[in-house]
Amino acid sequence: MAKTGFLSSPDNYAVFLNDLKQRIRQAQVKAALAVNQELLLLYWQVGKEILERQQLEGWGAKIIDRLAKDLKQEFPDINGFSRSNLKYMRLFAQSYLEEQISQGVLGQIPWYHNIALLEKLKAPEERVWYAQKAIENGWSRNVLVMQIESDLYRRQGGAITNFAQTLPQPQSDLAQNLIKDPYNFNFLTLQEGAQERELERALVDHIRDFLLELGVGFAFLGSQYSIQVDGKEYRLDLLFYHVQLRCYIVIDLKMTEFEPEFTGKMNFYVSAVDDLLRHPQDQPTIGLILCKSKSKTTAEYALRNLSTPIGVSTHRLPKQLKDNLPSIEQLEIELEAIALELSCEKQPDTE
Repeated sequence: MAKTGFLSSPDNYAVFLNDLKQRIRQAQVKAALAVNQELLLLYWQVGKEILERQQLEGWGAKIIDRLAKDLKQEFPDINGFSRSNLKYMRLFAQSYLEEQISQGVLGQIPWYHNIALLEKLKAPEERVWYAQKAIENGWSRNVLVMQIESDLYRRQGGAITNFAQTLPQPQSDLAQNLIKDPYNFNFLTLQEGAQERELERALVDHIRDFLLELGVGFAFLGSQYSIQVDGKEYRLDLLFYHVQLRCYIVIDLKMTEFEPEFTGKMNFYVSAVDDLLRHPQDQPTIGLILCKSKSKTTAEYALRNLSTPIGVSTHRLPKQLKDNLPSIEQLEIELEAIALELSCEKQPDTE
């Protein structure tokens, strides 16, 4: 028996529309559509109803357009039932079970955060992970999208460290999950051949973006931070304090591939900060070496027998400006070609 389209069954549609109106009114009375979870549950239910009606009644895509128009007419002060939003509701219901909204982290983030997750990600576990991070870090939708596009899910906890051997539980796991690999510094503008000090100055100039990339909990204490050992001054590239780990974090910047001797220098810095700055209630200081690149095996060997907690990670810089500019040789060729063309234009006709 052929299924009947919604346009040829007005009674079915009228019942369906009236039911939706009633549900919307109930949600308005109960939560005034201000309680986020109630709103998300309403959107999930609307999406579920649309899916079921399309499957059981054979209603086509035009049902979305008609619903949007009729709901807008009935609820002119509510902007959440546009054609595009109704499609997102259908996808929302198609992607999750009701329990995931009523009892999980997805029900704790705003609707437009959920839309970003639906648009940008396919894997359910990744959506849940980013939703949890958005709650923990208080991310806006724009920051959430930026973190998704930077592939934070796969970068988090990816650094090579000796934390499991040098830090007690659960501090070692917390510290490991804190460190990323690589760090994205796409917010910087650096010339080709930039050195460590130029990278450091650029990061300090963009400290807000840098802190966002580092993650929640980092407090910036200074660059070229001075410490005195045996009457000699040493300077730390960057010094932070992490309020959740309750420890100092020393960052050493390198514009080269990781070398084993880098850990010796960092070991000295971490030991000095532990003795000179660390409060008795602070956790052990952590060192982080940020390099242009690294060999996994070399880094693991360099860290293996150290007693101080150190991590090795890499940084990813934006495409350098010089790559987009013509070389001197290219400019000379262009100028010669222009000069030749002008000289030809000035020669008199021989005809």
